[in-house]
Formats: sequence, structure tokens, C-alpha cells
Amino acid sequence: MKNGKVTLLSAGPGALDLLTLRAARVLGEADVLLVDDLANPEIATLAPQARVIAVGKRGGCRSTPQAFIERMMCRFAKRGAHVVRVKGGDALMFGRAGEEMTALRRAGVPVEIVNGISSAFAAAAGLGMSLTHRDHCAGVTFVTAHRQDGSAPNWAALAATGTTLAIYMGLHRVEALSATLLAHLDADTPAGAVQWAGTPQERRMVTTLGRLAADVRAQGFASPAILLVGGAVGEASVAMGGMGVIAEEVVARAA
Repeated sequence: MKNGKVTLLSAGPGALDLLTLRAARVLGEADVLLVDDLANPEIATLAPQARVIAVGKRGGCRSTPQAFIERMMCRFAKRGAHVVRVKGGDALMFGRAGEEMTALRRAGVPVEIVNGISSAFAAAAGLGMSLTHRDHCAGVTFVTAHRQDGSAPNWAALAATGTTLAIYMGLHRVEALSATLLAHLDADTPAGAVQWAGTPQERRMVTTLGRLAADVRAQGFASPAILLVGGAVGEASVAMGGMGVIAEEVVARAA
């Protein structure tokens, strides 16, 4: 019996042509595909010999338990299968890769990583902005809007970094996080939101921190979405010809 292993594969923000060549090769070698809910389901076409199992995990929705996913990976790999765990965006960015690597290593199952494009990069590309524009910031901070225990990060400390804030899973808490950031940043600080970044359904908006919560609600933005806050986002408003929303229809025509 051949030796099994697990690959944590980054599926990128959605478009299949954003996959790396390595990702495409690994998919072709897969025996079992465990596909995340945010990954493009058409990715299965690149794994013709694989058994495909959906293991969706979405905030606020019924999800496949993490412990069950980990047990399934170990079980298939120990039977000699090459298990490819397909994750949206980049596996190492808020994708629970750390937990899965720990479980696999404890079980003695070899594990490898295939990197990809995280949704914050796709969002910035869609807005036509640099996350690290030298005229505005000294870096970028990737942060989730809530920790595992449900608590919020230290928004005051994050505001003080002077970096572009790329906020994942923040839409449900946009009012609270905006209010906290406004205690430390000017209301006219540029801010943006991108829903379904990197897909034909992409919607993007540039506004200000003071109006961010009201504008995303008024425009009907929903998860999955990335929020961007900082001076560098102002360059996106220039590229878009001013503040406002570009809807999915416009993006699809331009693609």
C-alpha cells in the first residue's frame, strides 16, 4: 500500500486561473478532495480521479465540525490516499491550517502546504490600490474581526500601527469595529469593502471610515467580504474616479 499524505491547498479567491501551477499539479494527483465552502466548486474538474467531499465552513451557517474534518483527513491518509484539503484564499491566512497541521502531525501523517492568493490581495487588486503604498503607510496588517473566543482584537493598538488594515470576517461587526477605530482615526480616513473578491460576482466600494458601516449596509454588502482601512485606500478612490460602488455587473463586463 502506498504511503498517504495530506496537502493543504490554497484555492485562491475564486477564479481558477489564479491557481498556481503547483496547485493544478497537486489537484491532478489527488485521491480525495475535501473542498471548503468558499472555494470555487469547479476546482473539482482539475482532480478527475479524486473522490470529492464538501466540508463547508461558513460563519453564521451550519458547518462541518473542524474535529470531524481532521479525523477524516487522517483516516483517508492512513489508508494510503493523497488527501487534498482545498481552502479558499491562502491556506495559511485564517484557514485553520495551524490546527489541521497539528492534528496531522500528532497522527503521524505527512502534510505539505501549497500557497495561494489571499482574498485581501484580490480585494486590493480589484480596487486598483497598493496595500503598502509608501506615501501612506509602512506596511499592512491582516486581522480577523473576532478571535476564536468571540472577543474583538485590540483595535486601538491596530489603529496606532499606521498600517493598512485588511480586515477579514468583519462585516457582521462593522458598526462596532468602525466605532472603535473612529476613537483613534479620523472619520475621513479612506476605507473600502470588497465582496466576493476575485470572482465574477465581485462588488467593491470606496468610502470613509466615518461612513463605512452605513455605506456597506445601504449597498447590501454581505459575506464573504474584506474591509480595508487606511490612507492607501485613498489611492483606490482616485482609480475609481471618486467615492462610490462598482457593482458586480460592471466587473463582469470588464472581465
